Amino acid sequence: MKVGTRYFRTIWLNPDNESVVQLIDQRFLPARFVIEEVRTVEEMAAAIREMHVRGAGLIGASAGFGMYLAAIEAVSRDSFDEHMACAAMQLRETRPTAVNLSWAIERQLRSIEKGKTAKQKVALALRTANLIAEEDAEHCRMIGQHGLKLLQEIAQSKTAEPINVLTHCNAGWLAFVDYGSATAPIYAAHDSGLPIHVWVAETRPRNQGSKLTAWELGEHGVPHTVVADSAAGHLMQRGQVDLVIVGTDRTTYTGDVANKIGTYLKALAAKESHIPFYVALPSTSFDWNMRDGLKEIPIEQRGADEIKHADGWCHGQPVEVRIAPEGSPAANFGFDVTPRRFVTGFITERGVCEANEDAIRALFPEHAP
Repeated sequence: MKVGTRYFRTIWLNPDNESVVQLIDQRFLPARFVIEEVRTVEEMAAAIREMHVRGAGLIGASAGFGMYLAAIEAVSRDSFDEHMACAAMQLRETRPTAVNLSWAIERQLRSIEKGKTAKQKVALALRTANLIAEEDAEHCRMIGQHGLKLLQEIAQSKTAEPINVLTHCNAGWLAFVDYGSATAPIYAAHDSGLPIHVWVAETRPRNQGSKLTAWELGEHGVPHTVVADSAAGHLMQRGQVDLVIVGTDRTTYTGDVANKIGTYLKALAAKESHIPFYVALPSTSFDWNMRDGLKEIPIEQRGADEIKHADGWCHGQPVEVRIAPEGSPAANFGFDVTPRRFVTGFITERGVCEANEDAIRALFPEHAP
């Protein structure tokens, strides 16, 4: 993604010091573009937990680089393997819903295990961290190409009007290493010359739609409008949405989708309004061990302050204000689960499929039971 005059990915190694990982600290967007340097696994765990980085693919890539930093540390510890096991546990506990997190950690552990010496293990950890990041970017690029075909089909049925896409939260470039999942088809369509407009749901409580999605669409030059979360049904009811595209932090192999809280309500409104509801995801966001999303997917509950307070910028300075009575309790559910029956289909790096076990496994036969 181009920011100003430079091109960035969301996470990368310091070109002058490969023991330092650099990332975009998303807490400061859209007011400031801040690059954070991470040197230890503890710092990476904090960055994931406190949402300096967020989004399924980027959480996975960050965990991969976190394990690489842990491997560097492990060289000077009494037990290399024991330190890596502790680091894996520390990273796993940061964000329980995102399956890319545990997937990346397990991939690193399997890779590092093949090394015979500490030096070889560090080299394998570095290679694997880079592979995780590169694969994430390529998968999202391909999601864009497959999703573009859907948008082109819709364009054929319209006149000169733009295609209106509604999205929720941020499943964009900032949530992955590059391109994004839900935004990849949008960027591909815009870059190909298709007229497109995006309804950006603000996404309470952290406003990741209005803060992050709107910012990155603006940087790319994509026409968009920020709306309140509760306006989505109104727009669909009046024919102002052609399709909905969202991301996911974990999807079962049967098609149940866990995504940012509020996604389920948009799926219900889309179903009632006969509007296609697509979920864009790389295959790393499928959980090949979970069947029933409602019963099995862990739903992260975050601190009440995210509900009771709002933050922003005033005169160039960060500010936080309380918006609920101080004594009122608050429940902050990070995600909800949309059952497969409300999902039109999945846009993956291998193509588009229906939201059911047979279609998903047909696209990814290597995960057959």
